[in-house]
Amino acid sequence: MTKPYILHMFSPGRNLSPFDVNMAADAGFQIIVPYTDVTLDQVGPLTQDTIFSRGPNGVKRTGIFIGGREIGMAADMLDIARGAMVPPFEVSVFSDPSGAFTTAAAMVACVERQLRSKHGTDLAGKNVLVLGGTGPVGAAAAVLSSGAGANVQISSHTSASRARMTSEVVNARYGASTKPVEAGTDEQKADLLGQAHVVLATAKAGVRVLSAAQLEGAKNLLVVADVNAVPPAGIEGLGVMDDGGTINAASGKAVGVGALAIGNIKYQVQRGLFEAMLETDKPIYLDFRDAFAAARSLTS
Repeated sequence: MTKPYILHMFSPGRNLSPFDVNMAADAGFQIIVPYTDVTLDQVGPLTQDTIFSRGPNGVKRTGIFIGGREIGMAADMLDIARGAMVPPFEVSVFSDPSGAFTTAAAMVACVERQLRSKHGTDLAGKNVLVLGGTGPVGAAAAVLSSGAGANVQISSHTSASRARMTSEVVNARYGASTKPVEAGTDEQKADLLGQAHVVLATAKAGVRVLSAAQLEGAKNLLVVADVNAVPPAGIEGLGVMDDGGTINAASGKAVGVGALAIGNIKYQVQRGLFEAMLETDKPIYLDFRDAFAAARSLTS
């Protein structure tokens, strides 16, 4: 009898994302088991329960997914799971907290595509402003943009201390070079927009972080992108299906990428990484770097 494909999904939170469960099932996992409120000290024992019960051949049809909300916690859980493997008892592990890694990868890759196709340039040396940047998507997008050579500013419209903490964490953990900025007032936002070449809107669903009037003061703006698909749009005037359409800004050459255009790439990336877990002969460990490589291949 052929053993089924089993995915064990670990989350430090109270719930797992239904989106992630659906994606795993559509990719081909036949049995999907959630584990919630998982603490760091439980990851090792759960991993070893996973690997030792199916034999060396069965582990090839077994995987672990790591969810949650915090990218640092997800990275720690991935490291612990990897360290708990005992070859040849070893399974693949995919970390994507709140879909942040695949969403951020898709967002930054889509921005790179627009910079290339519309402006003949890339992220190197560009000023990137991440609005609502203290959540998992914003933090991951900041890391990826910094890694691509951009000058990255992380902002929060509600808490300067959260922006500072997020910047410190991603810089220390991932070797990024980001700066925290305050964007709680229209004046602060106007100053930031005046210098920005790229704006990434990563605030909560239904929260508008940038108005059409504010865009009119963005004299250097090349690309804006928004992951919010719930009305109102995070960036006023940017449609969810926009993929390189013109946006009114003082620069006269800005284009926009909407949430569903980003989501199309994110969907393909996440499903592709799940499928890679099913198809590999050797265990693989997947995080935001793998998601970004996949997103870039789809947008090149």
